[in-house]
Amino acid sequence: MAGGGFSTSGNGGTHFEAKITPIVIISCIMAATGGLMFGYDVGVSGGVTSMDPFLQKFFPTVYRRTKEKGLDSNYCKYDNQGLQLFTSSLYLAGLTATFFASYTTRKLGRRLTMLIAGCFFIIGVVLNAAAQDLAMLIIGRILLGCGVGFANQAVPLFLSEIAPTRIRGGLNILFQLNVTIGILFANLVNYGTDKISGGWGWRLSLGLAGFPAALLTLGALFVVETPNSLIERGYLEEGKEVLRKIRGTDNIEPEFLELVEASRVAKEVKHPFRNLLQRKNRPQLIISVALQVFQQFTGINAIMFYAPVLFSTLGFGSSAALYSAVITGAVNVLSTVVSVYSVDKLGRRILLLEAGVQMLLSQIIIAIILGIKVTDTSDNLSHGWGIFVVVMICTYVAAFAWSWGPLGWLIPSETFPLETRSAGQSVTVCVNLLFTFVMAQAFLSMLCHFKYGIFLFFSGWIFVMSLFVFFLLPETKNVPIEEMTERVWKQHWLWKRFMVDEDDVDIVKKNGHANGYDPTSRL
Repeated sequence: MAGGGFSTSGNGGTHFEAKITPIVIISCIMAATGGLMFGYDVGVSGGVTSMDPFLQKFFPTVYRRTKEKGLDSNYCKYDNQGLQLFTSSLYLAGLTATFFASYTTRKLGRRLTMLIAGCFFIIGVVLNAAAQDLAMLIIGRILLGCGVGFANQAVPLFLSEIAPTRIRGGLNILFQLNVTIGILFANLVNYGTDKISGGWGWRLSLGLAGFPAALLTLGALFVVETPNSLIERGYLEEGKEVLRKIRGTDNIEPEFLELVEASRVAKEVKHPFRNLLQRKNRPQLIISVALQVFQQFTGINAIMFYAPVLFSTLGFGSSAALYSAVITGAVNVLSTVVSVYSVDKLGRRILLLEAGVQMLLSQIIIAIILGIKVTDTSDNLSHGWGIFVVVMICTYVAAFAWSWGPLGWLIPSETFPLETRSAGQSVTVCVNLLFTFVMAQAFLSMLCHFKYGIFLFFSGWIFVMSLFVFFLLPETKNVPIEEMTERVWKQHWLWKRFMVDEDDVDIVKKNGHANGYDPTSRL
């Protein structure tokens, strides 16, 4: 069983003895710093793109638009493909790096893949902080993107595999919690560096990304490799020793034997990506891909990337816009903590469905206020309405932070069987980064054309994804990873129809046709 740990299920589930050991907690905290780096990159880009010295140096056209009265629509003054490419290039690079990260995660292990991510981060940070022209800036972002691709591939797998089952959800959400802390840290840094005279504050903002980059690199040197990865690569004794160490007990033989068996099955799979398309793996693939697409179409990353720019568009001054972004970043962190404590108690579905209602209502209210109060030529919202918009955005961010934010990563990492887990995680990260790139590249142009309707666009998607969760997403709390098929997928009203091997389907079809009908027509 990949997750390990203790399960309190009464559904025939296997019980493994496991303590919550210090080595597990420390390893998970160190590994989750990959999220800190990712979050900082998300938060810092929106901040520096609202700083005048940065815009003057790299995007003079945008700078002129923001300063000249009547030159352009309020909603369109930041609409620039180059500016959007600065933000989105990171995610396009991450998308490409994911395919290589899938190989290293499987062949070299989760720990070494995290180390590679840390090295990419450090080099990218140096280039960004020292950038002299747009090309150097973009190259630095691309290297940071490679780090994101490797980290987002390895860290969720690492956390799911090393954590005991009963706290797997909480420990896995450490990754998303660190993403939110990274965003908040970036917003605070941007708020401080914006006040530096001399025009070099943006360099400090980009350069301080070296702090989480160093943490991830050092963490990867000191954490233990997961027993799943060691056994998968043939290091049985080392895997057994690590399992004994992280579980805090000598009674690890049942779990060890299940891991060995899962590894044996995994090694029989020669083409994991092709196997993802097999009938029995389609439910996990559909759920994972859908969660990534829906996560981006909540609109959260667009708002977190461009929070200072968005608030500036709504008429906030530069400092006020950065300050408002700090507030939303703080709400993001606190709400993710709620998820850490509630995900293994309330379950995944409850959090997603409640958040859907909360996000839908807050987006519609924001759209109505902006539609009435912010026109193409208005200079600002009144103070009272401005505060109310910030409160509504915080309400929306809070709902996302305890639902779609962490669960978009948690659920795919715990649903794939071992033989397709690396490939499945690779597809998950790939789809996430693809749609993150699309949103980052398109948001400012969408804001220009849709104006306040951008919030109605996102609210429509939130309604659709809530229906998807209600009808198609099964509950996975407290279920050991290697028992997902029997206890989750085979019990679901729709997905159980897919839980038949291809060979079995062929045999049933032959028998059925011999009798003149096709008994699998409903499968």
